[in-house]
Amino acid sequence: MQAVPLQAASEPSPSLPDVRLYRRADGGGAPAPLPADPADLLGHLYKARGADPIQGLPLTRLHQAAQLKDADLAADLLARQVQGGGHILVVGDYDADGATGSAVAVRGLKALGATRVSYLIPSRFAFGYGLSPAVVEAALPLAPDLILTVDNGIASVAGVARAAQAGIPVLVTDHHLAGVELPAAAAIVNPNQPGCPFPSKHLAGVGVVFYVLAALRARLRTLGWFGPGRPEPNLAGLLDLVALGTVADVVTLDENNRILVEQGLQRIRAGRCCPGVRALIAVAGRDPNRATARDLGFSAGPRLNAAGRLTDMSVGVECLLTDDPGVALGLARQLDGLNRERRDIEGGMREEALTLVEALRRGGAALPAGLCLFGAGWHQGVAGIVAARIRERYQRPTIAFGDAGDGLLRGSARSVEAANIRDLIDAVDKAHPGLIERFGGHAMAAGLTLAAGHLDTFTAAFAAAALAELGDRPPVRELVSDGELAPACLNLDTAESLRTAGPWGKGFSEPLFDGVFEVLERRLVGESHLRLRLRAPGAEPIGAIGFGLGDALEEAQGQVHLAYRLDVNEYRGVRAPQLLLEYLRPAG
Repeated sequence: MQAVPLQAASEPSPSLPDVRLYRRADGGGAPAPLPADPADLLGHLYKARGADPIQGLPLTRLHQAAQLKDADLAADLLARQVQGGGHILVVGDYDADGATGSAVAVRGLKALGATRVSYLIPSRFAFGYGLSPAVVEAALPLAPDLILTVDNGIASVAGVARAAQAGIPVLVTDHHLAGVELPAAAAIVNPNQPGCPFPSKHLAGVGVVFYVLAALRARLRTLGWFGPGRPEPNLAGLLDLVALGTVADVVTLDENNRILVEQGLQRIRAGRCCPGVRALIAVAGRDPNRATARDLGFSAGPRLNAAGRLTDMSVGVECLLTDDPGVALGLARQLDGLNRERRDIEGGMREEALTLVEALRRGGAALPAGLCLFGAGWHQGVAGIVAARIRERYQRPTIAFGDAGDGLLRGSARSVEAANIRDLIDAVDKAHPGLIERFGGHAMAAGLTLAAGHLDTFTAAFAAAALAELGDRPPVRELVSDGELAPACLNLDTAESLRTAGPWGKGFSEPLFDGVFEVLERRLVGESHLRLRLRAPGAEPIGAIGFGLGDALEEAQGQVHLAYRLDVNEYRGVRAPQLLLEYLRPAG
């Protein structure tokens, strides 16, 4: 993608983090103008993202399950347990991807005829991430005939070995990057394992297990398992859960993932989703009948994640497994309460983290290329969010550590696009053998554990690894605008059209626009949000909200240059167009 800088809007602001605004360019390297006719706008936006809206996103365009390495072996393992009445134990991760993936596995296996299926979500605090030997010990009293991991397992070398000692085969389904040594599992299905030819490497954990179920259905079909007394299930009924987990895990929305998400959203809007997904959207104050990927990522996903962050993810999985709308609503309300508690905890930790970062700059010192932060009493479950907030503000790979007890620290890492965070941690591990107890993850997010006494050494080594990767000028946040919307497009119809298009997300970015507006009214909302009433030349006045842009209140007057997303605001039953602000600078 070509983009050109908007120099007049790129000057640093004393009250806002450095942000550089660019505009998409045409083939000649000039800013590409947007169509003035709203009817032509979506086609232009799709084309700029390399997609053809005429083709649509039908299920027939999905890659086939047979392209996944070991999918046939996984289908054989599961088919034997299904037909033989064996006990399949699903061991999932404690985030939204793991929870939705576990629910997909349990619902899908039962729909395919399995009679003995249960699940185990290890506690973040008692066990940490993945199928560890301790998790296997906890599973032994359940007497499983097969352990099926979801969204974990590719790094569980010791855990899989312990299960083998106990005579329990393990089927690993995962999407995280593989380490040097693979676990000796009965089968591994992971598009990112060496030698896997599956064209899309961006499947979330929930997507991987959905594909495994598709492979299992095909195998059971050839075995004559289905018939008049046991009809073959339509696995597309699980796509609401696949959509939620895919968006919540912030994986790249390549065409394959966009199909999964769009098909899931269609089912949610049509009321053909599980009660838990509908309840999670509703308790967030959103309309399930108008659900978008943004609603999944910013409303339903955080509420589901809150259980794994603060307590036990089983309440989240139960919310997704129940078929009783009343029970689902009650569980969703519990999750909403946990999410409110999480936000309170996060606020305090974020302020402490900002103070720690600013302390590094005292005396004019430059910030390290990679940041490691630790606060006494920091909550392990919220550390990843704090790391993400610091990463967003300072555009540096960031790790936030919490005290895991027994002299150990557990870190949650988040990165910028220019640096693979798992590779950075791996580089430290290779340069300092024994420094890190264990680690795992993928390009943008990872986790690790190390002894508290090693924090200073690790901090210096991580900063050095980040410096080697990024250079001495780490990237600043960059925004790429699609261009300036014509006055005829600044209306509710265009906003509705953009909302339901896409689906937008990582790798298929939600449209961002920029332009000059006159500020008619300005005020703070809450502690840090900026509420404006604006008017563009030749257009009707329009409302705007800048979440976290409260520091720009003094600059928000007269003529301002904005970068924004055009969305719909619903208040007391009235729907109106609204700008979601990403960037503000005085015009001129």
